[in-house]
Amino acid sequence: MKIVTGSVSHESSTFTTVETTWESYGSQRFGYLKGRDVLNTFRSSNTAVGGFVDGCKKYGFELVSTVYAVAQPSGPTPRDIFDEILNEMLARMGACAAVEGVLLDLHGSMVAEGIDDGEGHILSVVRDLFGPDIPIIAQLDIHSNMSQQMVDMADVIIGHETYPEIDQGDRGRECVDVLNRILTQGLKPTMALSRIPLVWGMNQVTAHPPMHQAIEYLHEIESRTGVVCGSIATCFPLADVPHLGASTYIVTDNDQDLAQQYADELGAWIWERRADWQTPMPSTKEVLLDARTAGKYPVIFADREDNTGGGSPGDSTGLLRTFIDEGLKDACVLYVVDPEAVALCHEAGAGAELTLDVGAKSSALQGEPVRMQARVEAISEGEFTYEGPINLGLDGTMGASAHIVQNGVHVVLVTKREQPFGIAFSLTMGLDPRQMKYIGVKSAAHFRAGFEAFAGGIYLVTEPSVHSIVNGSDKFHNVGRKLYPLDDI
Repeated sequence: MKIVTGSVSHESSTFTTVETTWESYGSQRFGYLKGRDVLNTFRSSNTAVGGFVDGCKKYGFELVSTVYAVAQPSGPTPRDIFDEILNEMLARMGACAAVEGVLLDLHGSMVAEGIDDGEGHILSVVRDLFGPDIPIIAQLDIHSNMSQQMVDMADVIIGHETYPEIDQGDRGRECVDVLNRILTQGLKPTMALSRIPLVWGMNQVTAHPPMHQAIEYLHEIESRTGVVCGSIATCFPLADVPHLGASTYIVTDNDQDLAQQYADELGAWIWERRADWQTPMPSTKEVLLDARTAGKYPVIFADREDNTGGGSPGDSTGLLRTFIDEGLKDACVLYVVDPEAVALCHEAGAGAELTLDVGAKSSALQGEPVRMQARVEAISEGEFTYEGPINLGLDGTMGASAHIVQNGVHVVLVTKREQPFGIAFSLTMGLDPRQMKYIGVKSAAHFRAGFEAFAGGIYLVTEPSVHSIVNGSDKFHNVGRKLYPLDDI
């Protein structure tokens, strides 16, 4: 049986100053890939496509890849870029004869110019191409803003069940398992969506309560007779779109009413606990005393507002300035995106000492540059290999990079935007975060996949950034309904 696959994935912030360009898809992350290059790149990796490859091998399916277009989170994709990518994928899909199933690797919160619901649009045109009888299975991020169009156009959607999202490969294999049941066992999937008037806060790390209990409840529902699979979408809160908000979606075997009943049940359970999903986010300075009093090292300060994984520029300076002003030793900040400072470090060379204005070059909302009298510890072109679990088995690049230090505060400067999923890249720069007492990361939670095992304490903090303005319902103009906690409901 021939199965066709395509990846078009982007988490789109409608508030960021970071523009999405062809370079975002072409030279960042793993590149814009076509045909067999997709399978050759992601085979044996912990990714959706890696899971698709494993699953198709298990069942003897022929997997034909079309395009891989995945960009770092940033602003909405320009329409001409979106259309070109989509047309390329559709043309390659249309050229395949005797296709019996479709596997899509999407995100769930993509916005393109003039299209608020990127995934709904993608699924609609793929459905138009293949008609009503070819099963379409899609994998989505846990931070999806689900729409009814997405549910109507796909046969089955399966979302990630972990945050940090370390189960991409598992969910990819699950997609193929369900597809096999449709093709060979007569499964007739019926899917229902329950939209919750909730913008989920940062209490969503699935290894810890209360989010762990939500996943347990989901798994209990999945174990019930007639249920095929289910998912929780916590939403992506930085998108001003009509379908913003958390949701649940359940797939049953030929029982639409049962699917809706269980989706609503889980949605109601989440809504009843709506305050539990929220958590305060103080500044680094405000929690530093608590961290010192606890005395468990290394302590990690995670700046959610300048998380490049949410579309932020990655060059805010609040975290770095606090580390320097407080005179911290054995401290590091991962990473500050500053190509200008990197270029000066490369020009000076390793071992040089120089004056640098670090960070806050992308926007005045990112703070003020921090003047450092720094020594260049190391420079590189940013090449490294992910050691997992996120992106395990893949090669990555941060672009031209530099490791600088001033009075015990280390900073890894990079050219390309990416949050620290682990310590592999830092090690290539001669910096071992495990030997630090204070670690600052530009990340909301994905850093936990590579850091939590050795952390003495973790504090979620907020520092001024382009996303700091997103703090009330008056910033949203396209939602069209009240959402907790933006509104008093």
